[in-house]
Amino acid sequence: MRIFQTQLTADQVDTSQRHNAPVVTLSFEDRRRARQRVQLNTGEEVGIVLQTGHSLNDGDWLQDNNGQLIMVRAAQETILRVTSPSSHQLMRAAYHLGNRHVTLEVAPNYLQLEYDPVLVDMLKQLGMLHVEQVQAAFQPETGAYGGGHKHGHDESFDEDYALAQAAYAAHDSHSHEHSQQSLQQPSHTSAPQQGASEEAKSAPQPSGTNTP
Repeated sequence: MRIFQTQLTADQVDTSQRHNAPVVTLSFEDRRRARQRVQLNTGEEVGIVLQTGHSLNDGDWLQDNNGQLIMVRAAQETILRVTSPSSHQLMRAAYHLGNRHVTLEVAPNYLQLEYDPVLVDMLKQLGMLHVEQVQAAFQPETGAYGGGHKHGHDESFDEDYALAQAAYAAHDSHSHEHSQQSLQQPSHTSAPQQGASEEAKSAPQPSGTNTP
């Protein structure tokens, strides 16, 4: 079975190489998988092995060790499309969806996301939004750190979270060092009190009986 390990964008592939190239059609979920066995439009089964955290986009290309290419197409799937006559309301919808770490496709005049009845209710409550289920390719935004698509349920989200945790740990360690240094400072209380106590113990004590 052929294994495809190199991901290329459309501008990295010469036009002459695209002619009659096999095609693999993948859903959004499958385009996020690093390792999988897929079937091409020719019927051939091949393997895909990519770096964890990277996702494939519609129009990307995959190359095997022999330089052979296959083209990636985004499958049509059932998703939610949000539209509005008000661009302000559409921005509000994107804001609220972003606060919930929703994987979101942003276009000039619509938003697209995976179906969730709870989110449908939330969007309708915002008002002036039309929410419908459509059959379309789903191509959401990539994360701010690059690489894959970031949201609360995929591997690449863990990378962002790990970065945040590392930054917090470094700051916490720095604060802890300052605390330890302040605890190790020498005490400013003087020791003569102990010496005075010893002198008091060694001083002759007055006799309790009188000499006749």
